[in-house]
Amino acid sequence: MENAAVRVRNLRKLYGSNSAVDDVSFDIEQGETFALLGPNGAGKSTTVEILEGYRNRTSGDVSVVGVDPSDGNLAWRARLGIVLQSTGQAASFTVREQLRQFAGYYPRPRNVEEVIAAVGLEEKATTQISKLSGGQQRRVDVALGIIGRPELLFLDEPTTGFDPQARREFWDLIRQLKREGTTILLTTHYLDEAAQLADRVAVINHGKLQAIGPLDTFGGEKARMPVVHWREGDQRREHRTSEPWAFVSALADRSGGEPPELEIRRPTLEDIYLGMVAHDVKEEIQQ
Repeated sequence: MENAAVRVRNLRKLYGSNSAVDDVSFDIEQGETFALLGPNGAGKSTTVEILEGYRNRTSGDVSVVGVDPSDGNLAWRARLGIVLQSTGQAASFTVREQLRQFAGYYPRPRNVEEVIAAVGLEEKATTQISKLSGGQQRRVDVALGIIGRPELLFLDEPTTGFDPQARREFWDLIRQLKREGTTILLTTHYLDEAAQLADRVAVINHGKLQAIGPLDTFGGEKARMPVVHWREGDQRREHRTSEPWAFVSALADRSGGEPPELEIRRPTLEDIYLGMVAHDVKEEIQQ
């Protein structure tokens, strides 16, 4: 990727003898939506913070829109949009006031009213941010992230607190930004969100990149192999095979007909992801 918006080579971040990020390399193409996934503590947030210029790396080479983040100045930051997990608004301002203030920080900002409409806050434009619901405040965060017309947009758990309808409206907004050529780096715990929006997906765990690739081939042929489920007596059975219809035909011949509760299921992105990090996710749930 000669014109990559993000280029990471052999990235490492050490805290004493602990490797938070261990020899990670990847590119993000201009105009691509790239999802970086991983359980809590996997190194995902550290990686993103290094790309954003908020955290120094121990070693490795990093380029973000052609600039080393450790050397990034205000002009470089104006080319980025960042939506963090925590809110960054002035609670005493109205939605419109806050966006107008932020628009003044950028050389070619988006139209404030268009951004308010894009995040679905037209009816709340004159409301103080402190009086908005949590989900509405999250929409303000997104609005602040895109007001500067960024070349590269970092989205860290962007739809936390959104109801299902708001999430789908947000997805439409991200698709529109992509059509305009915006490069997007998405981190999310909603695997359906990554599946809906991302061109490529990467999973990081224990500081190492476990897998990376396009959605339709992610995880490799074995991980994406269909699984046949059926009931045999009082037992629920399953069989993974690259030829599910042939297996079902042989199963029907053997059983004297279609077995009960027959189902053929191709693994989803969530299935593949959980297969890679199942132990860590189980520990998170137990904590």
